[in-house]
Amino acid sequence: MVVENPQNPRVLVEEIRSLIKVYEDGHVERPQIIPRVMSTLPLAYEVTCMDQVIDKLTNIWARFYVPKHMKKVPLLVYFHGGGFCIGSAAWSCYHEFLAHLASEVGCVIMSVDYRLAPENPLPAAYEDGYKALTWVKQQALSGSNKWLKQCDLSNVYLGGDSAGGNIAHNVAFRLCINREHLKPLIHKGNILIQPFFGGESRTGSETLMVQPSRSALNLTASDTYWRLSLPKGANRDHPWCNPMVNMSTKLEKMTYLPTMVCVSELDILKDRNMEFCRVLGNSGIQVDHVVYKGVGHAFQILDKSPLSQRQTHAMVSHIKVFINKRKHI
Repeated sequence: MVVENPQNPRVLVEEIRSLIKVYEDGHVERPQIIPRVMSTLPLAYEVTCMDQVIDKLTNIWARFYVPKHMKKVPLLVYFHGGGFCIGSAAWSCYHEFLAHLASEVGCVIMSVDYRLAPENPLPAAYEDGYKALTWVKQQALSGSNKWLKQCDLSNVYLGGDSAGGNIAHNVAFRLCINREHLKPLIHKGNILIQPFFGGESRTGSETLMVQPSRSALNLTASDTYWRLSLPKGANRDHPWCNPMVNMSTKLEKMTYLPTMVCVSELDILKDRNMEFCRVLGNSGIQVDHVVYKGVGHAFQILDKSPLSQRQTHAMVSHIKVFINKRKHI
């Protein structure tokens, strides 16, 4: 498709309607479908919020949610969704959800605004996730960060939804090689919400789950996200996309930590999420999974229906139980 502009003609090569356009010359357009908001919150949340630059060179930053009480609480390092190609820690839907999560669970949340594809294909997002943890370690060792003094650094969790769940998993996988490197941080577990995985062979939920027109994720969009984010020449059976490729063998040599997986019944990713849980369980990894009935992908941030709000409340409660169970081990 040629975009008519006599002064600067561009050829559109990839598009997900209303979300992203990628042109042959590398130009990328991302319509602002969800407002970006400042780090302010109503007093009712009883959470303090602030933004912090993590790396000036790559412009990585994070938004912190700190409950307003004095006792030390766990730290959840969180990665937003968006197929690796869109999304922001400043999106209003994430701002509201994570403020609520921090308040209800009783934890500090560090929401990382990582680099996006296709300008920065994978593993850029994974590198940014690991860099965020290294930054926390450096801040902890310096003792100069006020909000960090409220964190119990012996209770650190990695989490995220959709592409963010994929990032959390892959960063956790890297930590298996040398978790000691992060001390005084002690990584206790992972919280993966509808993690974004794929593969060349289609699953039942991918082919049979009919998605409404305004669904947060359909199969066509999923394929486009993977084309834009994977390294050049890689297909959807690349381990970053399809962790089930040889994962059982790899897990036998690693200490992958207990993991909570939140699955949506009407999500095209449901079958892949359940298979991921099965592989973890068969490898002796403690895995807690919950299937949320009647809701689709990203319901907890994008769907305001009464059913979705009830299921979001249930999800927050389940996350709280998972963290409370782990933090005393």
